[in-house]
Amino acid sequence: MMKISFSAAKCRVAFDWFVKGSVLRGDIRSGATAMRTHFTVDSDSPQDDVLKLIRNAKNGCYAEGMVSAAIPITSTVALNGENISLEGITE
Repeated sequence: MMKISFSAAKCRVAFDWFVKGSVLRGDIRSGATAMRTHFTVDSDSPQDDVLKLIRNAKNGCYAEGMVSAAIPITSTVALNGENISLEGITE
């Protein structure tokens, strides 16, 4: 663990979202085209140490890792206790 003292820390995250298609037509799609983060830190610790802490926090963040790299998704569906195959959704 890094022992870096700080008096305040904030992280703001913003996404550019989109929705296209139609629920009624069954072709709705949604997602994000961009993500931005902004860190604000108040600390009396040496700047290089605080910047290393921020780098470690970003590199160790599961959410940022998942957003920045495509990963395979496996889905299952059950309806009234019965497993259902749904084209384009389940394997």
